[in-house]
Amino acid sequence: MRRILNVNDGWSFEKEGAVRTVSLPHTWNNVDGQDGGNDYYRGVCTYRKEFVLNDLKADEEAYLCFDGAAMTAHVLANSEEVKVHEGGYARFYAPLTEAFRGAEDGRVQVEVKVDNLQNYVYPQSADFTFYGGLYRDVTLVHLPKTHFSLADGGPGVSVTATADGKVSLKAKVDGAEDTHPSVSFRIYEEFAIEENRGPAAEGGADVENDNAELELKVKRPHLWEGLENPYLYTLKALLFSEGGDVLDEVTLRFGFRTFEIDAQKGFLLNGRPYPLRGVSRHQDRRGAGNALTEAMHEEDMELILDIGANFVRLAHYQHAQKFYDLCDENGIICWAEIPYITMHMDEGRDNTLSQMRELVVQNRHHASICVWGLSNEITAASKVTEELLENHRALNDLCHELDPSRKTTMANVFMLETDSPLLQIPDTNAYNLYFGWYLGELTENEEFFDTFHAKYPDMPMGFSEYGADANRRFHSSSPEKGDYTEEYQCVYHEHMLRMIEERPWLWCTAVWNMFDFAADGRDEGGEHGLNQKGLVSFDRKEKKDAFYAYKACWSIDPFVHLCGRAFANRTGENTTVKVYTNQPEVTLYVNGQEFEKQEGSHFFTFENIPLSAKTEIKAVAGGSGAVIMAYGFDDPILSGRMDEKLSDTMVLHRVVEEDPSYRLEAKDESGVRNWFEDIVIDPGCYSVDDKISDLMANPQASAILGPLMAGMAASRGSVAQDVSANNPVLQQMIGKMKLSATLKMAKDAISEEQVRELNKALQQIPKA
Repeated sequence: MRRILNVNDGWSFEKEGAVRTVSLPHTWNNVDGQDGGNDYYRGVCTYRKEFVLNDLKADEEAYLCFDGAAMTAHVLANSEEVKVHEGGYARFYAPLTEAFRGAEDGRVQVEVKVDNLQNYVYPQSADFTFYGGLYRDVTLVHLPKTHFSLADGGPGVSVTATADGKVSLKAKVDGAEDTHPSVSFRIYEEFAIEENRGPAAEGGADVENDNAELELKVKRPHLWEGLENPYLYTLKALLFSEGGDVLDEVTLRFGFRTFEIDAQKGFLLNGRPYPLRGVSRHQDRRGAGNALTEAMHEEDMELILDIGANFVRLAHYQHAQKFYDLCDENGIICWAEIPYITMHMDEGRDNTLSQMRELVVQNRHHASICVWGLSNEITAASKVTEELLENHRALNDLCHELDPSRKTTMANVFMLETDSPLLQIPDTNAYNLYFGWYLGELTENEEFFDTFHAKYPDMPMGFSEYGADANRRFHSSSPEKGDYTEEYQCVYHEHMLRMIEERPWLWCTAVWNMFDFAADGRDEGGEHGLNQKGLVSFDRKEKKDAFYAYKACWSIDPFVHLCGRAFANRTGENTTVKVYTNQPEVTLYVNGQEFEKQEGSHFFTFENIPLSAKTEIKAVAGGSGAVIMAYGFDDPILSGRMDEKLSDTMVLHRVVEEDPSYRLEAKDESGVRNWFEDIVIDPGCYSVDDKISDLMANPQASAILGPLMAGMAASRGSVAQDVSANNPVLQQMIGKMKLSATLKMAKDAISEEQVRELNKALQQIPKA
C-alpha cells in the first residue's frame, strides 16, 4: 500500500555560500521580494536533506513528491540527477528507488537545486514577484512497483461526472506489465465513509495496456450547487493484484453539476442563471511570500466568503491543492490558469504545454473549476503573430483532449483589438480593463463592453480584471483618479458594481485583487514593491472600505459599515459620510442625536454632517424583516431575512489644517494640491495641457517628453516598461490623453519643479 511521510523539517539551505537549516514551506524572497527596487534575488539555491530507508522491499519504489518548487528544480540523489522540473507551481515526483538500492547503508543525500532565473520557463515578465524556493510541502512516498501512475504529477485516476449521475472513470497504472492487476471504483456520498455507510455505486475493470476504464451510474445524485450546497462525493479507487491484494489506493472528491456559458444569459450552474461575481487571488502575503501554511489558505477563503463572492480567478498560475479543495468544499467556482503571461516567448512553447498538462491532469476532478485559462494579457508586450496564435491553438486543443467536460478561456489585455483572431481560439473570452484608473474615464468600461456585446452578440464575454490602488493611509474629501486614496477606490468600485449589475450577460467578473500583493518592481502610492489594488491588506489584517461595498451587494449576512474610519481628522464645518450595508434602510446618529434616515440599496451617502472637535457617528440598520437576495438573481439561490438591529460607530475630529499624512506627497513633498492651477500657458506653443500624441508628433517636444514618460513607466515596474515600449495600441490610447492628466497620475514619480520646467521647455516650441 501507498505510504506518505511529510519531510518538511530539517533541510539544509544554501544561498551564495551561506548555509542554514530551514523548515518547509520556504522561500528566499519573503523579504527582498516585497521591499521594492526590483532587485530581489533571482538565482540558484540548494536544499539538502539526508534520507535513511533500510526497509525498501524488492517490489517497492520510493519517490519524493514536491508540491511546488519555484521555478526550476534539479533533483539529485547521491550526486546523480534523477529529475528536472520546469515550472514553479505544479506537483511533481522525483524517483529515489535506484538511489536507495545502490546505497549500502540505505542513506541517500538529496540535493534540490532550485532557481528563479530569467530563462524560457514561464512566467518571465509579469507584475508580481517570482518567489524562489521549496514553498509547498515535500513528502516521501513509498509505493508498490505496480501503482497508479504518477505521470504529470497527477493522481493516476480521472473522474468526469454529469448532472444525471453518470460517472466516467479512468485509471492509468505504472508497472502493470505481466501482473494483470484490476481496479475497483467505489463512489461514496458525502460523509458516507466516516459514517461507515456503503458506496452509492461501485464496479471494477481490468487493467489493459496500463489503463482501466469504467462508467458507473449514481441514482438520484445530489448536485453540487455552489454556495448553497457544495455537495461532494468521494471516489475511492483501489488497485488489486491478480491474487486479490490491495496494491495502491487513490481517493478523490468530485461533484455532479453542469456549467454553461451563454453569450446572452451569462453563466449557468445546473441550468440556472448563476452570474459569477468575485475576485482574483494571488497566493502571497507579507513576510511569508508564497510559503503559506494551511491556516493562511483557510484565512484567505474565509475572507472571500465574507465578502459574499461566489467566484475566484486563481491567478496567474496553478495554486495549491489545499485552495482548490477549499473552493470545492465551500462552493466557490474558480478559473484555473497557467503563467503564460504578458510576453510570448517562441522558445517557451513546450513549457506552456507542459504546465497546462500538469494543471489539468492534477486538477480536473475538482468540482469548483469551471474553465481552463490559456493565457493572461499575452499581447501586452507581444504582437499577435502566427507563432503566438499557434501556441494558443495547441493549448486549447490540449485542454479539450485532457478534459472535454470544460471550456477554455483567456484574459485579454484591454489594448487587444476586439477583431483579433486570438479571440476566436478559446471557447469563451474575458477582458482586463482599467479605464478610470490607468487611463480614460470610468464610463469607458461600459462603453467597451456594450460595443463588444452589440458587435459580437454570440461571443460570451467576461470581465477578468478591474481595480484601483488604495493606500489605507491616504484620504480625501474630493477623491480623484490617481490619488491612491481609500475614497477614490470606493468611488471606482461603486461605479463598477452598478455597471456589472446592469449587464448579467457578463459570464464572470473578478476584482483585481482580493489582496494586496508583492510586485517588487513597483514604487508608487507611497509603498515600495506593492500592488495596492487589494480589497484587503497584504497582511490580511485590514479590510479596506471597498471590501464592504462588495459585501453590501453580494452577501446575505446582515451588516452595516461606516466608511472613512481611518479618515478621522477632517477640515471644515461639515462633512460627508458613506454607509455600506445590505439593509434597505439606514439611520445615522451624530453625537447621540438622530441626524437622518434613508431608504435605498447598498450605498448610502449622508451630507452636511456638522463637525465638532469630537464627533461620534453611528449608523443603525436592520430589523426590517426584509428579504435580501445575493447577486441580483431573478430566481435566487441565496437569500436571507434581516431581523436583527445592526450598528457601526466611528469618531471624527474637526481640525484647522488638512492632515498631511492623508495625502500622497509629490516627489518633492511640496504639499502643492494642484500643480497646474497657476501654470501660465500660451496656446500658440506646446504645453503640458496638450495631448501626448500631438507632443510626440513634434520632434522637439518628443525629445523632451520621451525620457520623462520612460521614467514614469519605470516607477510602475519593469512590466509597465515592457508594455509601454512594445504595444502600439496602448501608445495610441495614451496619446489621446492630455499630458497634464498623465502627470497627475504620477505625482510620486515627478516633482513640481520638473513639471514647471517641462512646461517652460514646451512653451518654447511654437505650434505649426
